Amino acid sequence: MTVDRAGREPIISVRNLTCAYGEEVIVRDVSFDVYEGEIFVILGGSGCGKSTVLKHMIGLYEPFLGRILIHGRDIASADPDQKRAILRGVGVTYQMGALFGSMSLLQNVRLPLEEYTDLSWEAVDLIAKTKLCLVGLEKYAFHMPSALSGGMQKRAAIARAMALDPAILFLDEPSAGLDPITSAGLDELIKDLAETLGITFVIVSHELDSILAIADRVIMLDKQAKGVVAEGDPKKLKASSDNDLVRRFFNPRADAARQGEGPNKLESGDAA
Repeated sequence: MTVDRAGREPIISVRNLTCAYGEEVIVRDVSFDVYEGEIFVILGGSGCGKSTVLKHMIGLYEPFLGRILIHGRDIASADPDQKRAILRGVGVTYQMGALFGSMSLLQNVRLPLEEYTDLSWEAVDLIAKTKLCLVGLEKYAFHMPSALSGGMQKRAAIARAMALDPAILFLDEPSAGLDPITSAGLDELIKDLAETLGITFVIVSHELDSILAIADRVIMLDKQAKGVVAEGDPKKLKASSDNDLVRRFFNPRADAARQGEGPNKLESGDAA
């Protein structure tokens, strides 16, 4: 088991992970650790396998090869009862929020508590309202998801994912489809939850501004390499990586300018 500079042991260890759909290999021989309390981002261009790796980490898919250890237990080889016990300690939100449209926000957040605990109705209600309060939605407890903005739906999905007090939250493209102001507010919420509650976040994203704002550490996947091409502090990777793929990802405007797209063209494209 590896230990980071702060003396922390990994809460998640991925070892020699190969993911494939049939005969098509998506990522090959990927290894990395996630440490307790950090915001860890899996990034890369479209089709590089970001979401595929996340879905393997939460047990939706079985690895072609490799191991995924959560709290030292291998989710890939666990039997159904063991897998449920492992997953009891994690929460997940998906790209579109995946709230139940026929339920209010409070009912959505209550659902995991009703399914997986024997708490009284009053206790379940109190916990669900507390989770909504943590994401700033206590005034919207009885609203239906369709009545809320996309950013509020994302916050509600995080509240539901926190219902069972997981140590780890997996977020798939949390900023997708949000305007810059709403996205920045969601970034602040994630940082606050990590700092105040000590939650470990594993986030899939290709949103550069969000990555630089929240990530303690990243791995970058590449479609052609079928694996990790960079790992570390995203600000340092942006400033000093000597890998051309990494440099272009973190400095897209500079790369476009080098290819002959001047400032006026960039500004015009942004306005569109």
